[in-house]
Amino acid sequence: MIRELVEFSRRLPKGTLPHDALDYVPVAIDCVIDRKGNFKRFIVHEKQNTLAERITAKKGKARLLVDKPEEVLRYGKNAKKKHQLFRAKVDEYRSIKELSPVFSFYESNRSNGVEKARTAFRKEVEEKQRGGNIAFLCLGENKRLHENHSIHAAIIANFESSMANLRDKRFDRCSICGLSSNPIADLPHGMIKRVPAGQTAGCALISYNFNATESYGLRGNENSSLCTRCARAYVVAFNWFLSNGSLKPNEKGKEIYMYKNRKNISDDTAVVFWLRNAVETTLLDVLDNPKEDSVRAIFDSVFEGRNTALRHLDTDTFYALTLSGTAARIAIRDWIETSLDNVRANLATWFQDIEVVRYDPDRSKLVKHHPRFSTLVWNVKSKSAKDVLHGRIGAVLWKCAVMGHSPPLWLLNAVLNRIRAEQGNVTPERVALLKLFLNRTSNNKEGVKYMATHDETNDNIAYVCGQIFSVLESIQYHASGGNLNAGIRERFFSFASTMPSTAFGRLMKLAQHHLSKIRGDKPGLAVNLDKKLQELMSRVESTRFPAVFSLEDQASFAIGYYHQRQKDFTTKPNSKAE
Repeated sequence: MIRELVEFSRRLPKGTLPHDALDYVPVAIDCVIDRKGNFKRFIVHEKQNTLAERITAKKGKARLLVDKPEEVLRYGKNAKKKHQLFRAKVDEYRSIKELSPVFSFYESNRSNGVEKARTAFRKEVEEKQRGGNIAFLCLGENKRLHENHSIHAAIIANFESSMANLRDKRFDRCSICGLSSNPIADLPHGMIKRVPAGQTAGCALISYNFNATESYGLRGNENSSLCTRCARAYVVAFNWFLSNGSLKPNEKGKEIYMYKNRKNISDDTAVVFWLRNAVETTLLDVLDNPKEDSVRAIFDSVFEGRNTALRHLDTDTFYALTLSGTAARIAIRDWIETSLDNVRANLATWFQDIEVVRYDPDRSKLVKHHPRFSTLVWNVKSKSAKDVLHGRIGAVLWKCAVMGHSPPLWLLNAVLNRIRAEQGNVTPERVALLKLFLNRTSNNKEGVKYMATHDETNDNIAYVCGQIFSVLESIQYHASGGNLNAGIRERFFSFASTMPSTAFGRLMKLAQHHLSKIRGDKPGLAVNLDKKLQELMSRVESTRFPAVFSLEDQASFAIGYYHQRQKDFTTKPNSKAE
C-alpha cells in the first residue's frame, strides 16, 4: 500500500512534492520592512501557501522567517522561549546577505523594527486574525524574503548536511524504494489532514510513541524501515487524495466541494482511490448518481470488454484505500488492488443485485430503481448519533460493490433490525440490500434468485407469507376507510415475519371480520380482495405456516411484502358489485 502511494507521488502535478527540505506553508500576515530594518506596516490577507523551510516537528523548533506571532514578534504570554528559537534559527543563516534587513529589524534598528512592529500588531491587527503565520516582505519587492532562491539553496544545503549525519550502516536500504541514499531516521513522517473523524491538526499513519512498539534496539520511526524521502512522499500523496477536488453545484444548485479521488461512505469513514495509469477516474461516480444511462453504460462496457479481452490483455490497475480517523491515528479498514476491468464487471453485478422497482405516481407505473450508495448506507444506520456500525456498513458495502463480495450475516441482521425498529418500514433501499444478501449468500435456500419485481414463480414460503401480509394490510385499510392510527403493519409486522404460525392464525381471523364489513359497502371489492388472498393461501396450504422464520426467511418475507405492495399500486381493485 505504501509502495503504491510513494509511486503515485511521482505523478503528482509539478511542485506538489518539493525538495525534502521545503514545504508549502500558509501565510496570513506580511510584515513589511525596508532595507534598513524599519517596520512599515502589516498586510493581513487570506491564507496563501508559500514555499518555506520544512520542519518535521513543531515542538522545540522554529521555521526560518515564517512562523506565528509568538516566534516572530515575541507577542503573547510565554512567548520568550519560542522567540529565542526563532532568532537562533535566523542566526544560522547570518552569512546570507539578503537577510541583512531582518538582522537590522531585530538588532541595530530594534526600536523602529521589532518593538514598533509589536506595538502596531496589537493596535492594527484584529484579535481573530492574530493566529496566522507572519512572513517578511521588503518594501518595493513582490517576493517575500523566504522565497528567494539563495535562501532556498541554503536551507537545502543545511538539510542535506543534517541528513548525511543521520545515515547509519545498520540501515542498508529503504524497505520501499530499496535505496540507501536517504537515511532511515526517528523523524515524524508527517501529518495527514482531512481524515474523517480525525483531528483537525492531522493524523499519523505510522508513528511509534511507546517502548512496547520498538524492537531490535531501534528508536521510534526507525522501526518502520522507511527512508525520509519515502516517508514524506506517502504523506504528500495521502493529503493530495483527501483534498483533490473543486466546488461544483449539486442537484439543488448549491455549491459543494466535490472530491475526485475520495468518497465519503459514512461520518467516520472514507475511501481514496486511483489508477496506475491515470490520476483520476469517473467510473465510481455512478454509485451515487445511478442514472439509467450511466448504469446502462456500465453493462455495455462489461459486454464490450469481454468481447475484446483476447485482443487487449493489458488493463489498468485500480487501487482503493478505506480509512477512518481514531484520535491522532489513522485506521486502515481495507486495501484493494485489482484490475479496472474487474471493477467494471463487479459494478455491473452490483446494479443487477440492488435493482428494485417502485411505483411512480406521475407515470402510473412501476419503474426500475437503483438506489444511491450513500442512501443504502443511511438506510441501515440507526437514529443514534453514536452508531458505531455506520462506518463498518459503508466499508462492507464498498467491497460488495467494487470487489463483488457477499455481505456478512450481521449486515442482514442490521437491515432487519431497522425494519422492525421502524414498525415494518420496508423501503426500496432496504429491499435492495436484502436482495443483495440473498442473491449472493451461499445459504440461500433452493438457490432462489430474487428479482427486482413481483415474481409469481417464487414459491418460497417466507416470500409468499410476505405477499399475504401485504394483502391482509390492504383488506384492513379498505375496511377502515383509510382511517387508521396504527394498522397491522405497525402492530404485527415483526411478529408475522418471525413467528408466522402464531401471527397469521390471529391475522386471518381479523381479515374475515374486515371482509364482512367491506361486503356490506363494496361487495365487488370484497370479492377481489378475498380472491387475491385465497390464491396466495393456496400456495401455503401444502406446507402450512412455519413456527419460526430464520433471518434469511425474514428477508424473503420483507421482499415479498414490498413486491406485493408495489404491484397493488398499479391495479386498483374493482369496488363495484358484480
